[in-house]
Amino acid sequence: MVFHSEIELSTRGNADTHDLTQQAQQALERSAVRQGLLTLFTPSSTSALTTIEFESGALQDLRRALDEIAPPDRDYRHNLRWGDGNGHAHLRAALLGPSLTIPIVEGRLTLGTWQQILFIDFDVRPRLRRIQVQIVGE
Repeated sequence: MVFHSEIELSTRGNADTHDLTQQAQQALERSAVRQGLLTLFTPSSTSALTTIEFESGALQDLRRALDEIAPPDRDYRHNLRWGDGNGHAHLRAALLGPSLTIPIVEGRLTLGTWQQILFIDFDVRPRLRRIQVQIVGE
């Protein structure tokens, strides 16, 4: 069986973070899949999906690490070409990645106790994002 759903978010940009764990679990419940895989995908080159403990300290640490790896004020060739100032957003998104797959066992996502699904919008302006949710299983 294949089940498709979508999560719609209004984001503020600039590393705006959202916990999608509850929405993913709700999609799983609607699918009635007991064994399989849940994949989330962001069709965007300036946003990403990952897992982390969705706690203010961990989120601040992640933001600081990304600021050190790809600071917004650095000169990026992308910015020279397009002038949109989001070169760092593309790099950050590429480093974390656009998708996340989680095994489903006995109708439950196999996330760890302190592991939540994180969506981050790195772009420099607010956006309407549609995250694709695909569940495959039985």
